[in-house]
Amino acid sequence: MNASIMEIVAIIISFVAFFYAAWLFSWVKKQPLQNKEIERVGGLIRDGARTFLKREFLVLARFCAVAALLIFIFLPSPVWTGSIIPNIMMVIAYIAGTVFSGFAGKIGIEVATLANGRCAEAAKKGIAPSFMTGFRGGAVMGMAVVGASLIGVALVYLLTGDSTVCLGFSFGASSMALFAKAGGGIFTKTADISADLTGKVELGIPEDDPRNPAVIADNVGDNVGDVAGMGADLFDSNVASMAAALIMAAALDKLEGGTEYVGMVFCFTALGLLASVIGIMCARIGKDGSPTKALNSLTYITTGIYVVLTGAATLIFGYDMRIWGACIVGLLVGVIIGIATDYFTDDTKPPVHNVAKASGSGPAFTILSGVSYGFISALPAMVGIGISALAAYKLCEGLDPTGAHAVEYAMFGIAMAAVGMLSIVGMIVSNDAYGPIVDNARGLAEMGSLGDEVLEITDELDSAGNTVKAVTKGFSIAAAGLTVISLLGAFMSEVNEAAAGLGIEGITGFDILDPLVFFGMLIGAAVPAVFSAMLILGVDKNAQRMVAEIHRQFREIAGLREGTAAPEYDKCIHIATDGAIRELIPAGLMAIIATMLVGFIGGVEAVGGFLCGNIISGLLLALFMSNSGGLWDNSKKYVEAGHEGGKGSEAHKSAVVGDTVGDPFKDTAGPSINTQITVVSLISSLMSSLFLTASIFG
Repeated sequence: MNASIMEIVAIIISFVAFFYAAWLFSWVKKQPLQNKEIERVGGLIRDGARTFLKREFLVLARFCAVAALLIFIFLPSPVWTGSIIPNIMMVIAYIAGTVFSGFAGKIGIEVATLANGRCAEAAKKGIAPSFMTGFRGGAVMGMAVVGASLIGVALVYLLTGDSTVCLGFSFGASSMALFAKAGGGIFTKTADISADLTGKVELGIPEDDPRNPAVIADNVGDNVGDVAGMGADLFDSNVASMAAALIMAAALDKLEGGTEYVGMVFCFTALGLLASVIGIMCARIGKDGSPTKALNSLTYITTGIYVVLTGAATLIFGYDMRIWGACIVGLLVGVIIGIATDYFTDDTKPPVHNVAKASGSGPAFTILSGVSYGFISALPAMVGIGISALAAYKLCEGLDPTGAHAVEYAMFGIAMAAVGMLSIVGMIVSNDAYGPIVDNARGLAEMGSLGDEVLEITDELDSAGNTVKAVTKGFSIAAAGLTVISLLGAFMSEVNEAAAGLGIEGITGFDILDPLVFFGMLIGAAVPAVFSAMLILGVDKNAQRMVAEIHRQFREIAGLREGTAAPEYDKCIHIATDGAIRELIPAGLMAIIATMLVGFIGGVEAVGGFLCGNIISGLLLALFMSNSGGLWDNSKKYVEAGHEGGKGSEAHKSAVVGDTVGDPFKDTAGPSINTQITVVSLISSLMSSLFLTASIFG
């Protein structure tokens, strides 16, 4: 079918998702909220999140303005070498990518801070109404993220017909996501670590005790880190996978003289959003049901719907079944990676129990066992990514009967596997955004004195949120892995197109024995480690400032310890905000500058090696940190549930230390790395012609 028709269908389905999101938002807003204390504290959380987001967006607007100016001057080619129109189109696409990404995060914050108090209030009626409030609140974010990404790419391609301009849109989304995730992650973990260390370890007070000056900042952090940050992250991954697939689809359509492959990309992504809409409509839980099972079953239902819809579309429109097979391989491997992640982070599984048991011997053993399981947990996902890439490659390399362009067809297969893995991202984001909503609900239930029964319900919802959050982080990192492999193919396509225009030889691969490639590979492998260290040090420095402020308040405010005086919550919110704003730019800028230096020193061969090293090292570190952090978090909750001595025991103190180490692992550095990989991959593709012609040794 004509690609333009598929683009219009994609836009229509995006509007369906937006209308459904509006209905869900309205439904959540209508849920009762009668507890005045919950309403008051919820207002503080909402105001804190809005303040942080406003300040973050002002800083990012300055960065984006500088980036837009540089894009106008240099991309897709220096402005003085030809027509000015392509450069203007690239700038507009870049700005649109940042705006759409920011919009998705803003929508998520608004609904999450609206849903948290209502979710706590609904728990008085039982687990089912509370679950539905939390999940439908998260689903608004899911629909907004995927709808915005699909309509953005479809409009850019429909108006320009240029897949390279889609890379500009993707770069806008990625640069926004990189800093939003880093800034939100630094904020949330600054507050979380400070609240835990001073509250639980030093004072022995509950997690969400209103006497703790950091408790509101902690709840604000859940929203700016896990809602806005993760939403921007998955928005970026979804757009990048579509952009990479479109680059290669357009090249194949040029070879065959049609529009079939571009049409297939829009068809499969639009059906993924439709499957997520249907899946969310199926959300149900019994009065004694398990939230974890309900969330996982929704993922499986959405997966099944997508397989049926895309299979039917493949037969009806005459698409090649091998490409559909590559897409489904990516999807199924994504689900399997999620299940493997669940094994290492679920508090009903042996790894969590073993770490909790080790905690009884002291915090050193908590750290050692958690690190070990974290490294082991990376293997299934790495193998899964490798298998899906290999299977997709082999399935599609035979699409070219002549064999002359087998690599291009095979790389398109990998790109479609990435599209497949991210096809149900609407459901994945919904599950992920559910986590911070119920986490906030648990805290609000405690601060609103709703009673032990409500706390038990919100604890169960929160535990499910932690487990599913770990699964969605593993899924998003794995999806980013496949996406950047396809972006590597897009980089080669862009280089070869630029080389053909200059009348020089292109590239077919990267030989690691070539010293330029090896040079790039070593630098690329080191960048994720330095990037992670800079983010974690940002959390470390900021948390130390907040701990000092908490100590000051307990020392100077008479009656605070006894609960007769109110803490100065705003001081902690300001510390978290100021530190996050200060630290969010340097790490991302380091990764961007490193990519450009490697390109201008070693040329496209060195950049190819840089991307390979960055992908492999980045995926390993991201998976390790995300899973070990989730493992420590649930080990702490397992002990708090009464196992291995329960609250106040030595095991509990050690588990809190483990969770404190794991916090910046799983919520700051780990999930930010996959965005860093995407950003450097997109910069490499966008600047490929400059690296080809203006390098020292290339």
